[in-house]
Amino acid sequence: MRSANARTGWLPCLLLVTFVAGTDNFVMAGILPAIARDLAVSEAAAGQVVSVFSIAYALAAPVAAAATARLDRRTLLSSGLAVFALFNAIAALAPSYAALMVARVLAAVVAASMTPAAFAAAAVLARPDRVGRAIGTVASGMTVALVAGVPLGTWLGAASGWRSTFWFVAGLAAVGCVAVLVFLPALPEIGRVRLARRIRLLAAPPVLLAVVATAVAATGSFMTYTYVAPIARDLAGAGAEAVALIIACVGIAGALGTVLGGRATDRWGAGRTLLLTTALQVGATGVLAVAGLLSGSAPLLLIALGYAVWGLAGWAFNPPMNVRLLGLAGDAGTEAVALNTSALFVGIAVAGAAGGVVLDAGGVPAVLMAATAIGSVALVLLAVSVIRHRPRADLAPVGEDRTG
Repeated sequence: MRSANARTGWLPCLLLVTFVAGTDNFVMAGILPAIARDLAVSEAAAGQVVSVFSIAYALAAPVAAAATARLDRRTLLSSGLAVFALFNAIAALAPSYAALMVARVLAAVVAASMTPAAFAAAAVLARPDRVGRAIGTVASGMTVALVAGVPLGTWLGAASGWRSTFWFVAGLAAVGCVAVLVFLPALPEIGRVRLARRIRLLAAPPVLLAVVATAVAATGSFMTYTYVAPIARDLAGAGAEAVALIIACVGIAGALGTVLGGRATDRWGAGRTLLLTTALQVGATGVLAVAGLLSGSAPLLLIALGYAVWGLAGWAFNPPMNVRLLGLAGDAGTEAVALNTSALFVGIAVAGAAGGVVLDAGGVPAVLMAATAIGSVALVLLAVSVIRHRPRADLAPVGEDRTG
């Protein structure tokens, strides 16, 4: 049931939740060398802070969603942001590598409980014909974090030390906490279903097939992104500045993609939009794979355009998949979104590991061909899912009853 008395400003408020979580997650890459120097560890060891955060997030997301299912979303998000600010403050004060690691694990657990709740709240508060658009707007918080939050946090780390970056995120979380209390209405109707029923809904084949498709899609997708530096170098002779430009193109295209993905979901349905976005991303990766055969003579513009399409389509995947899962899982929708987030992080982890093996064995062309092949498998899985399983009618946008 959608709230008839939603306060104005709730959508930017939910976007702020994902912006805070995204900034906290992505900004670590820019301050790892400073952390390594200050805490007297290697950069490789400092990098494990990122890995541990991702693993903790992936493991905690479905558990946290189930544990907090009976909490009002406003209470969950406001208290979550307050605790998130606290754990980032603890990270800023961490006297040792071990203390920082513990603080990051705790922050990951809190983030894992907030992000799915923000998507679920958007679906409840939005008009039925604008659910995809609302979820796309909330998802855009992650890409806005890449374009704005991460550069600012990284600049602060370079200017005032890495601890200032965590103070920055803590401040953002505190602002988000106040915004939730002011702008987000209470949503007590979310989450009053017994745990056993939620588990049955999550274990249903339609939900599991969609989640597996996300994991496979993420593996192929992030194999291309994780190794963007060697790919751009080998295909077009790109240096560090050109790679930074390509990454900026991905971020900007991704921000646009979340908006377009939401609008397409409302207009064409989640099923059609999922197939379209996945096909576009696989096609972009395939173009890069063909460019890999040119042995370093590919135009830099072609590589940048390929990655821009990759970013647009990849981030446009998020709104329709979340809309679809909320429809497929019914009363366990928040947990389904959380489980899907876990699958995403698993796919990212597998992409990094498998991509490294493929890169060592066959070089950049092999990575791109493997990514294209894995993406094609994901497209087949999604097609099977869309054709065989229909979501609940009350969350299915116009046309969804015909396509999935």
